[in-house]
Amino acid sequence: MDWLFSFAIGLGLSATCGFRVFVPLFGISLAAQTGHLALAPGFDWLAAPGATTAFGIATLLEVAAYYIPWVDNVLDTVATPAAVVAGTIITASMVGDVSPLLRWSLAVIAGGGAAGVVQGGTVMLRGTSTVTTAGLGNPILATGELISSTLGTILSIALPFLALALIVTLVCVVARREMNRRQRRTAFTPVC
Repeated sequence: MDWLFSFAIGLGLSATCGFRVFVPLFGISLAAQTGHLALAPGFDWLAAPGATTAFGIATLLEVAAYYIPWVDNVLDTVATPAAVVAGTIITASMVGDVSPLLRWSLAVIAGGGAAGVVQGGTVMLRGTSTVTTAGLGNPILATGELISSTLGTILSIALPFLALALIVTLVCVVARREMNRRQRRTAFTPVC
């Protein structure tokens, strides 16, 4: 049961990487450094004071950059693969009582996948906001993403199963909207 609890924490934190890459990394670093979170063997570096400082600075820079119109769209290009990598590392750092094959399989598929799906949803929303508001609505979206990432990080550490349920719901909503969008697009495609 312990590994399932750890996996829920890791998956919740990984999914929040899709909103902001460094907020969950900063959160896991602080929580591990203060003794509120146990990391898997080999991931103690996440709780090092230097890592906490680096994640804190990176968090501030990332948050600020998302409030600059058009820079936020460029940042999504870098943030998408970074979110997948961060999500993979976070899940692997939490699941320690299983074989390395299972740990890294869960980390890549579930952790990286959850981060990628959430990040993909935010990229689609930002693209829509950029087109419909000429980027003027993007700061509102950035605020929502920051709140989601911060609350998701806290919730994933404090109440991981609730966070996991919310993440599964979010992923299902994003997947359903994407399927509906694709169906509408194919329904309007003229036949030659």
